[in-house]
Amino acid sequence: MRINQPRIPPLDDDAFSAEDRARLNGIFKEAPVYNVFRTLARSPNAFKRFMGWGGYILSSDNDLNARDRELVILRTGYNWRSGYEWAQHERIGRDSGLTAEEISAIKRGPGDPLWNKTDRALLTATDELTGDGFITDETWRALDHLSDKQRMDLVMTVGQYTQVAMMLNTFGVQLDPGFELDPDLTVDPARA
Repeated sequence: MRINQPRIPPLDDDAFSAEDRARLNGIFKEAPVYNVFRTLARSPNAFKRFMGWGGYILSSDNDLNARDRELVILRTGYNWRSGYEWAQHERIGRDSGLTAEEISAIKRGPGDPLWNKTDRALLTATDELTGDGFITDETWRALDHLSDKQRMDLVMTVGQYTQVAMMLNTFGVQLDPGFELDPDLTVDPARA
């Protein structure tokens, strides 16, 4: 976590307008509304559009399989030091087939010996995108097992979660109840 308190506080239940409540109930039904959504709801039009694009990235319309998608999202979150993103997607990653050992290795990056050629290429592409905004020719060739659409979805997934990490970090979105901050992503006392 970059800061230990919100810069933009999440909306409490009683602060939601009738339109907000209808939108949130339509999306979340009986599930809890997490702080990221409570914060984004302060800008209703942006929130509505954000949910559409984010919905694509997390849907079966994204041609990356769920495991590969979560591998990329977790590496993106780790690279941007987004404790909130990591905490949320660590659970989703496990549900998508990533093992505890793989989740730990994500932090060590593409050079970790655990990774096969395919995983290493995905992680390298993620590092290049979060570092320079560009996948090199060598890495692009290493992704030749992916279709053109899957390569596009890879770039769009990293881009979406880069934006999410920037919002979470800058707005100071705090962890929801039941989630734990990874010790590698603790609050930097110099920034708190």
